Amino acid sequence: MADIINIQRARKAKARTAAEQRAAINRTAFGRTKGERQQQERARDAERRQLDGARLEDKGDDPV
Repeated sequence: MADIINIQRARKAKARTAAEQRAAINRTAFGRTKGERQQQERARDAERRQLDGARLEDKGDDPV
């Protein structure tokens, strides 16, 4: 014979395991350390400075 279970408790447990799996997937997809974020930001800033330094014309000179 089947055991008696609390349906609400079983639903919550199922939702909890689904949320943990989703969190694990998000950690691998979006998770970066603080150092990695800072390194990427520094590289982006250096690239932006290099591009701005190589600019040939000013922003306001050409009305076209």
